Amino acid sequence: MRSLIILIFLLCTAIIASAATGQRIGYTVNGTDYEGYFIIPSVNAPLVLLVHDWDGLTDYEIKRAEMLADLGYAVFAADLFGKGVRPTAMEDKKKLTGDLYQNRKKMRELLEAALATARKNGITSSQAVAVGYCFGGAAVLEMARSGADLKGFVTFHGGLTTPAGQDYSKTKGQVLILHGTADESVSMNDFALLAQDLEKAHVSHEMITYSGAPHAFTVFNSERYREDADKKSWRRFTEFLADTLHSEDNAQ
Repeated sequence: MRSLIILIFLLCTAIIASAATGQRIGYTVNGTDYEGYFIIPSVNAPLVLLVHDWDGLTDYEIKRAEMLADLGYAVFAADLFGKGVRPTAMEDKKKLTGDLYQNRKKMRELLEAALATARKNGITSSQAVAVGYCFGGAAVLEMARSGADLKGFVTFHGGLTTPAGQDYSKTKGQVLILHGTADESVSMNDFALLAQDLEKAHVSHEMITYSGAPHAFTVFNSERYREDADKKSWRRFTEFLADTLHSEDNAQ
């Protein structure tokens, strides 16, 4: 009888998690309106802060957020461009990301505000990891260098260059880099230099490359998508989350 009760409980928990629905959350940073996407399967679920690529917060990030929610994680997909700002023209993407690359203080403030917004909207767990795609990966590494109190920082085909005057001496969490060997936007030299920077700062890290994978290899339905690299990197990411994050009841 006891086994049956436990089984029913686990099934109900899985159903609740899979039935989680997301919502758009508005917030303001220094007088500008932003709009993130929030999905939470349970009140004590560990948090994944997800940062978009240079297209802004689109259906791609929402899909990834829902995939993570199905695994039992709460996800807040941040908005670093502004409510309704979802660039499609190349020059607009370059301008929006370039402005933040030139203003690292603003980038950090936006990341901190996104994290604070998640916590204001039901997150009770202290367990959190940040993950980013492309431009978002570069933003997540900025967050790591800032000394943000997170368990981990993960990038998928992200920008890896360490800005002049910065280092990883304040980084508190583990770092996971998932990169394409065929990436022509972020070179293997950048990859190697980051490894040296992390090692010099004694930051626990793991860095993996995938053969034949170009920049943006995880983006579904694009000509750059590489299914093998996407599935392998996603598997490693979810293993990293399982190893790094715990429910609040089991937090170390």
